Amino acid sequence: MKSIVLREIKSFFGSPIGYLVIALFLILNGLFLWVFEGDYNILNSGFADMSPFFTLSPWILIFLIPAVTMRSFSDEKKQGTLELLLTKPLSLWQIVNGKFLGAFTLIFIAIIPTFIYVFAISNLGLPQGNMDMGSTIGAYFGLLFLIAGYAAIGIFTSTLSENQIVAFLIAVFLSFFFYFGFDGLSNLTPSFSNLISGFGMQEHFKSMSRGVIDTRDILYFSSITIAFLSFTVYKLKSVQL
Repeated sequence: MKSIVLREIKSFFGSPIGYLVIALFLILNGLFLWVFEGDYNILNSGFADMSPFFTLSPWILIFLIPAVTMRSFSDEKKQGTLELLLTKPLSLWQIVNGKFLGAFTLIFIAIIPTFIYVFAISNLGLPQGNMDMGSTIGAYFGLLFLIAGYAAIGIFTSTLSENQIVAFLIAVFLSFFFYFGFDGLSNLTPSFSNLISGFGMQEHFKSMSRGVIDTRDILYFSSITIAFLSFTVYKLKSVQL
């Protein structure tokens, strides 16, 4: 599996994709948080916290992560190398996990530079250091689980078509639905709003953003990730047959 992970990371940074994804994530966040006027501008919010970043990031990642994962298996299909990959002395789970961890690692690298925001906001606070680090750390953990969920969805959709654009669009739709869709549906049925919103990523991500690491939220994101990776393995098994 390690060889698959390293191969994926090398492929990302052996082409403009890896650098472009990291640059876009940092530039878009930087512009909305520090330059553009609006609800996400930290300097105009009046509060020394990272909540604008954690509100904005899921939106950006909905498009960036599918852009990273869309080629995972669709490219293998298009080039006719999928069958060769499946003949390697690796189980399907090892292949899928290798692809998944490669994509997750790339996005994780993109997240690391945002720690500078924490340092800057902490120093801008009055008094200096007046920042809720508990909720910030919890939100970062939540963001990692969210990235894992998005990446698993993207890996799965890349098995559905050899066309990368199709895989990208399906991944964006599913990621959007799982993050915002259930929250929207809950507004249509007030009697079951809490139950329905509980199926969505947004509710669990917001919970972790408060600094409370609840096992229910961890189990939810873990279940979503494992479920879509399982779908991927099942889809690859049908290719083998």
